[in-house]
Formats: sequence, C-alpha cells, structure tokens
Amino acid sequence: MNLPKRNIVFLYTEIAAYFLACCNKLAENHGVKIHVIRYPVNNEAPFTFQEANSHVVLYDRKKYTSQQLTELVKNINPSVIICSGWIDKDYLKICGNFYGKIPTVLTMDTHWRGDLKQRIATILSPFYLLKKFSHAWVPGNIQKDYALKLGFKEEQISKGFYSADTGYFSRLYGVMKEEKKKKFPKRFIYVGRYYDFKGITNLWDAFIELQNENPNEWELWCLGTGSLAPVDHPKIKHFGFVQPGNLPEYAKNTGVFVMPSLFEPWGVVLHEFAAMGFPLVVSDRVGAAGVFLHDKTNGFLFEADKKSHLKEKLKTIMQLTPEQLTLMGEESHKLASQITTDTWADVVIGFI
Repeated sequence: MNLPKRNIVFLYTEIAAYFLACCNKLAENHGVKIHVIRYPVNNEAPFTFQEANSHVVLYDRKKYTSQQLTELVKNINPSVIICSGWIDKDYLKICGNFYGKIPTVLTMDTHWRGDLKQRIATILSPFYLLKKFSHAWVPGNIQKDYALKLGFKEEQISKGFYSADTGYFSRLYGVMKEEKKKKFPKRFIYVGRYYDFKGITNLWDAFIELQNENPNEWELWCLGTGSLAPVDHPKIKHFGFVQPGNLPEYAKNTGVFVMPSLFEPWGVVLHEFAAMGFPLVVSDRVGAAGVFLHDKTNGFLFEADKKSHLKEKLKTIMQLTPEQLTLMGEESHKLASQITTDTWADVVIGFI
C-alpha cells in the first residue's frame, strides 16, 4: 500500500548551503517532501545555491501576506512545522494555529546570558512560547540551558540543529589529506565577515606582531567582506567573499583554521573545517567549539577578549611540526562526525 508522502514545513530566515544539504539528506533518507519558507539572501553574504532536491520546495517569505502564508501552510498539510526563532509574528501565528495538532518545533541558537531581556522571556514563555511550540531544537548544550529556562522539558529538547554538509567536506578531506601529509601548508585561514565582533582585528594584530618579532614563512589568508577595511601586510592576503563551491581551492592551500569571534552563537564554518581535517584555533565565545574542539588535541582554545592569548596560540601552532599538525587535523575530522546531515535528518523524523 502506498502511503501519502509526509510534508515538513520550515519557517526559516536566511538559508545557507549547509541547510539545503541537510534538507536534501532528509528527503533522500526518509522519503518526505520539504517546504521551506525563507527570507531573501543577505547582501553581505550573497550565497548562490545549487538547485535543491526535487523534494525540497522553496518559497519567498516576502511574497506572502500574513493570510496568504497561513493558507499556504494549511494547504501543505504538514506533519511537523519547524520555526526559526520567534522574531516573525506571522510564523508564530502559524505555529499557534497548529499547536496541539502536530509537532511545532522552535529552533534557537541564543546563549543564556541571564540579562534582563532574557529573564523577562523566561517569565513570559509559559504564556507565549509554550502555547505555540511543543518542542525545541538547539545546536548544543549552551542553547539547551536557555531552552530549559524558557520552560521546555528535557524530553522536549533535541540538540544538533546545525550541521555542515558533512558528506561533502569529508570527501574534500579524503582528497586533500595525502597532499598535506607530503607538504603541510604553513598558512592560517579565516572565513567570515569583516566586523569587530568577529575578532578579526585581534587576529590581524596578533599575526603581524608575531611576524615583526620573528619573521617566518607563515601566511594568513582571509576570506570575507564587511565594514572593516582589510589590513595591509605582505603576509596577509584578502580574497573577498568566496562562494562555498570555490572554498576547496583555498582549503587545499591552507593548513590551520582560525575563528577569533568575540561573539558567535554557533559557527557552522568551524564544523566544516573540522570535517576537512584542519587543526583549529578558536575563541571561547564560539558555541561550536564545545563540540568540535578538544583543547591541545585538535587545536587550541583562547580567551576571546585577550589578543595576547590568541597570539600565544598562533605562536604555538607555528612551532609545531607538520606531523603534529597532521595528527591534529585527523582528530578534527573524527570530532566532526558527532553531528552529520544524517543525524540532523533523524532528529526531524523523531519529532514526527
């Protein structure tokens, strides 16, 4: 007997290539149809995407009024609705309409900070969020703490909301590892926007100081754009915004990934570089570091607001042998397998 195909609705903000990879895996593994209502791509990160699986349908949020959006979701007849945060009031309205009839899932990547705004949210949540959402889905333990404070019970919360396209990046690891064993690239790589909160000026300053104190062959390659003007230094190269499909060209020519963020709720890019087998230098404000970085095993953790601490870790990396760096990269690749597109897809089906 042929059962009707189950429909899954995502009420999303801005999609990324890794999210579409997860959706494709969900459709492939579980035979469902996925409907993604999403906002236009951010001009600061103008990603272009390959066509999604034919079982993944994309809708432009901006083209629907509140009533049209409600009718659209009603006609899809979903088995589960997964909503990105609680900013969009029309998204919340839809979840409230379906609450108690099907699983309605809140996704959130916010850390618990304990400030006034968050404390007010915990007071209002039982009368607001918990009347719209039956479950919460978060990236890791830091976000889970906040979900618990909002009133979701342990059994209502799932982890692993963000996943890199692990199949793709693991294949790249397989392609690159032998070349890097022969000659490890003495180049750090940064991938992200050029903003103060990304900690990139601390990275530039720390790297330049090291080069001034002890000139060496290490370089720093930076991929991204933003409000900060690129620093001018002969050992620092700037490549602007790079589409995901072009990333392998830079990855194969670099050796160590640096993520110096002063604030980063999660950071899927860390997962991507771990999967590609990179040693990591990561600030303690990056949420994903709790899963993909084991300090002194596959890289180094440093205190985000201390440039001197970052400088110390960069210097340590520079002093390691290619063999030590290769072993660190192998550990990163192993740690990356804790969350995959397959585990992501399984969580969605688990809600149903």
